[in-house]
Amino acid sequence: MEDLRVSLCQADLAWEDPQANFKLFEQQFNQIEQTDLILLPEMFNTGFSMRSADLAEQMDGSTVNWMRMQADKQQAVICGSLIIEEDGEYFNRLIWMKPNGEYETYNKRHLFRMANENEHFSAGNKRLIVELKGWKIMPLVCYDLRFPVWSRNRFKTDRNTFTKAEYDLLIYIANWPEPRVEAWKKLLAARAIENQAYVVGLNRVGKDGKDIPYNGGSRYIDAKGDVIWEAEDHQTTFHTVTLNFKELADFREKFPVGMDGDEFELL
Repeated sequence: MEDLRVSLCQADLAWEDPQANFKLFEQQFNQIEQTDLILLPEMFNTGFSMRSADLAEQMDGSTVNWMRMQADKQQAVICGSLIIEEDGEYFNRLIWMKPNGEYETYNKRHLFRMANENEHFSAGNKRLIVELKGWKIMPLVCYDLRFPVWSRNRFKTDRNTFTKAEYDLLIYIANWPEPRVEAWKKLLAARAIENQAYVVGLNRVGKDGKDIPYNGGSRYIDAKGDVIWEAEDHQTTFHTVTLNFKELADFREKFPVGMDGDEFELL
């Protein structure tokens, strides 16, 4: 299995201003030498706004088209979420945009009721697992991090031998406020440990239009829960890390906790 190069853009988002955010990320993309996957924060084009009816776009709108153009230009997958209207409902929708213009989507499952997100958006009901260079990847959004059942990895076994995990990399893109950033860090590590997978958490910095502060805390974590790299607080940062699949596979083989996991079904 090939190694996977994953890049994240920890940024101070312009409030409800897609064009300004496009310009910001294009400047960060200019730093790219070579990567396979570029991660953008939750609601990367507007910030975490509850004005869903005013800011929603269609799947053929300007932001999705911008993602398509940038994925083609960078020859890398681009992943981020935005507000999408579909059949009269509004979703905080993650887009997994491939360089060839094809895409996959995931609608945020857990809506942050403390900001009334549940009053302005509809919840998703299906997880997304995608493949890139042979890696299985599950991207999720912000508040999903607090719900381990939704993030749970499942392992297939054969005659007491580990065979295959449902995914190898778990991603959380977020607008996670600074007052709760310690929970962010601890939960990211917990998800990596319990699911025996790499975890990448991408958060924003700066203040949003409601004067809520964000300090970042973006990081890459290995399957043992150890931090591979973490962003400097309060700094706009673009960074790339190469994830090694052999190291992950060797650890799973030597310490196959997935073989003893409980059976369950997601409803």
